[in-house]
Amino acid sequence: MKDILAKRLLKCRKETGLSRFKVAVQCGITEHSYQNYEMADQEPLISILMRIAEFYNVSIDYLVGLTDDPTPYPQRPE
Repeated sequence: MKDILAKRLLKCRKETGLSRFKVAVQCGITEHSYQNYEMADQEPLISILMRIAEFYNVSIDYLVGLTDDPTPYPQRPE
């Protein structure tokens, strides 16, 4: 999973044209942590993965390689 996640994080970031620092700030994590996820040195906690998926407007399933469709799931009413 780490390799797929790393590749998809890099792909999403390149598509947005943002730096690692800007993505990290928007997701409430350090640039070093985000770099570790993108380099497959570390896996994020699910709470962080949720923030990253929401930021990129993709599903977690897409980020971890369970689907090739990046479309996020509709939000459930609270």
